[in-house]
Amino acid sequence: MAWVTHESDTVYANRWIEVREDKVTAPGGDDGIYGVVRMQHPAVFVVALDDEERVCLVTLERYTTGISIEVPAGGSDGEDPLVAARRELLEETGFTASEWHELGIMNALNGVADAPEHVFLARGLTASDPATAAESQREEGIDQVSWVPFADALAMIAEGRIKDGETIGALALAGIRLGRFR
Repeated sequence: MAWVTHESDTVYANRWIEVREDKVTAPGGDDGIYGVVRMQHPAVFVVALDDEERVCLVTLERYTTGISIEVPAGGSDGEDPLVAARRELLEETGFTASEWHELGIMNALNGVADAPEHVFLARGLTASDPATAAESQREEGIDQVSWVPFADALAMIAEGRIKDGETIGALALAGIRLGRFR
């Protein structure tokens, strides 16, 4: 038996998310209410690797969880995901990339959310104007941009320093593509 939705009501919405309550029958036959958060637009995540095979990580404070170390990321705002990924990389790091590879699509918190995320690998990096990059990073709330060897990023996950699930997933997709896990 599959889930059966009998009724849906939007209980909150803004330009980023919609929250709804669905009256459902679960696969086991029980009736209930299921809360679902739906992102209005997919998110994008960028694993940027420089010529020394270092990963770009940004450090910022998230309202919900505090200090977080992450790959550059953000909302697509209705744009094509690659266009959004290019914009997010520039806004958050001050870099552009000449090579882009889509690594896959992830689903965040799929037990309660409809939140697709596109993951990209960016290479062939070029720095933009440092003053413009600093202003953009300040607007984005980014405290630090760092470049760490790929193996060190994985160690940061193992040590619990990187806790962001999307960053962990994005690095896993990049590691698979790059043959780092064989």
